[in-house]
Amino acid sequence: MRIIQCTREEHAAAILYLLNDAIVNSTALYDYKPRSAESMGVWFDDKVAGSFPVLGAQSATGELLGFATYGGFRPHSAYRYTIEHSVYVHPDHRRTGLAATLMQALISEARRQEYHVMVGGIDGRNAASIGLHEKLGFTRAGTLHHAGFKFGRWLDLVFFQLILDTPQTPVESSRA
Repeated sequence: MRIIQCTREEHAAAILYLLNDAIVNSTALYDYKPRSAESMGVWFDDKVAGSFPVLGAQSATGELLGFATYGGFRPHSAYRYTIEHSVYVHPDHRRTGLAATLMQALISEARRQEYHVMVGGIDGRNAASIGLHEKLGFTRAGTLHHAGFKFGRWLDLVFFQLILDTPQTPVESSRA
């Protein structure tokens, strides 16, 4: 297994599968309807425009086992050093350490790009994801009770954050 930078051409279909699996079978995404293949073009365009990585765990045979990415937290300029991340692993490869490996690579990339805070929004009943984030040094930042409704029940959204030791010299600046 190796960590790669995913591309639209090579990995959009596999990423779409992972996102749609999460939509249909879990509360990892608070969406109801699976995404279309066409939506991946806009998704990748947004990642490229923001210089946001899409890191993948690829098997020796070329199968995408999982991916991790981040994007802007909120659109206002003062949030320029804060990003919100996500990580998804193929159902056949969960609980193998892939999510931790992907997250460690993503954290390294966030430091390289000089972000200061990584935020993760996790369903309050997702013990595996909460445990992963705690293991990686994230701390609970708050809970939005009943923030979503899916599968016939109210969902609590728990925020976790990791404060990074970057940037060395933060500046106030407008961000497009």
